[in-house]
Amino acid sequence: MNPAFRHDPTPTERLLGEAQAALTTLFARPHAARPNPGESRPLPRLDPRARRHTAGLMRVNHAGEVCAQALYLGQAAVARDPATREQLRAAAQEETDHLAWCAERLEELGSSPSRLNPLWYAGSYAIGVAAGLRGDGWNLGFVVETERQVEAHLDQHLAQLAAEDDRSRAILEVMKADEARHADEALAAGARRLPTPVPQAMRLASAVMKALAYRI
Repeated sequence: MNPAFRHDPTPTERLLGEAQAALTTLFARPHAARPNPGESRPLPRLDPRARRHTAGLMRVNHAGEVCAQALYLGQAAVARDPATREQLRAAAQEETDHLAWCAERLEELGSSPSRLNPLWYAGSYAIGVAAGLRGDGWNLGFVVETERQVEAHLDQHLAQLAAEDDRSRAILEVMKADEARHADEALAAGARRLPTPVPQAMRLASAVMKALAYRI
């Protein structure tokens, strides 16, 4: 495109872009930029109870990736520094990979994503905007705390998988490595440490989401 015809997006264009991102995350089939880490692993034969539990875990992780998409896009929408904005958008793209992999595993398990995903998306986007408005240091601090909490719950899920389910395990291990790297990158970019009540509130909200998404 001729540079003379380039222009910064108008508020309406930004709004339409955010709406499109939400609809794509919630209702379109996500497309991963990277191969599914579990596709080379054999499909395990799980008994009905293990299959239901694994589906519940993967539904929680899928809902968590919906939240991550919304959170990072909300933060990026109000980030002041272009470098911070691009870092958040790059992290959101990797979360799209996670979203696609979790969706594929849910389908293999004969299950489906959480029916409450629109609620998770709306709430996370609002939190992301609120965090971003505090400034880029707080914005990145929120990324660090979010990713550290996700790492912890992925560790719990890895411990709960059936021993023979290498397919799910491969997905979660790559997700965990990505989350750790996102946190490290945010720290290196100048993340500020959040006040103690904020991480506590985040853990409480996460516990509610996980309890509901496991079943609904």
